Amino acid sequence: MKTVFLDYDTVSAGDLDTGALRKAADDLTLYDMDEAKSADRIRDADVVALNGSRLSRDLLFGAPRLKLVALAATGTDNVDLVAARERGIAVCNVRAYCTASVVQQVWGLILSLTQHADDYSRFTRGGSWTRDDLATILPLPIRELQGRVFGVVGWGDLGRGAARVAEAFGMHVRIANRSGGPPQRDRIELARLLAIADILSLHCPLNDSTRGLIGARELALMKPDALLINTARGALVDGHALTAALKAGRLGGAGIDVLPQEPPVNGDPLLDPDIPNLLVTPHIAWAAREARQRCIDETAANIQDFRSGGRRGRVV
Repeated sequence: MKTVFLDYDTVSAGDLDTGALRKAADDLTLYDMDEAKSADRIRDADVVALNGSRLSRDLLFGAPRLKLVALAATGTDNVDLVAARERGIAVCNVRAYCTASVVQQVWGLILSLTQHADDYSRFTRGGSWTRDDLATILPLPIRELQGRVFGVVGWGDLGRGAARVAEAFGMHVRIANRSGGPPQRDRIELARLLAIADILSLHCPLNDSTRGLIGARELALMKPDALLINTARGALVDGHALTAALKAGRLGGAGIDVLPQEPPVNGDPLLDPDIPNLLVTPHIAWAAREARQRCIDETAANIQDFRSGGRRGRVV
């Protein structure tokens, strides 16, 4: 089966073992990402593997031999699943491959914001510590996490993983009810969670019910010293509303690893360097080498299983 990996360079910097992938896909071509060339690259393919490249209706209908789309990712919003169903193209993804990596990023952001690590490092390197010890130690408040509320939106592997660390810090974990879903006994509605959370961490998928989940109204419900962490999907959060809240001091801080457009070639409000208490990283929560290798190996296992008639990792 002819297999093309449309954007292998977005997963590997030349540091991964492709042995399992080559075994699963005996006719494999690895491409660097170039969406202008996607149509030509997939036209004669039986299997398309990809990470973040978009597969639109036109692309899917323009590949008559295509039988399987194998996502080297968990999110599926870059593939037109309706068109895939219409064409009878199977789609599979990989899950739970980057939990440890994402949890590290979540807590790296939380601890950096809580401890004001970057600010105090700049003070020290700039000479402030040697000039005025008291002015360096006291201007940015450091607060203990123990006894505070860790709010989770999205109770999958990633949300559970982040919550386990919160419990290790002595925090109280509270879970948001699924957006648009029936109430569950061990969860609370999002509006209530926003009001009580000291840290709100997003781990839900992007879909019609979660797009713009955190906007001006939701941010206004949060405590003025609360932290917002988003390592899920950029479009879950209204960037303009978050910028306004941070600049006005209506929110304690935010750690953002994802933006609605990646890379942000048309700009993004959260890239304003004058926003206080904001950390923005370039979608690296999943990117530990071990997690990326696991992702490639899981993608290979999905392709191999499909060739054997199985449904491993199937979403369509």
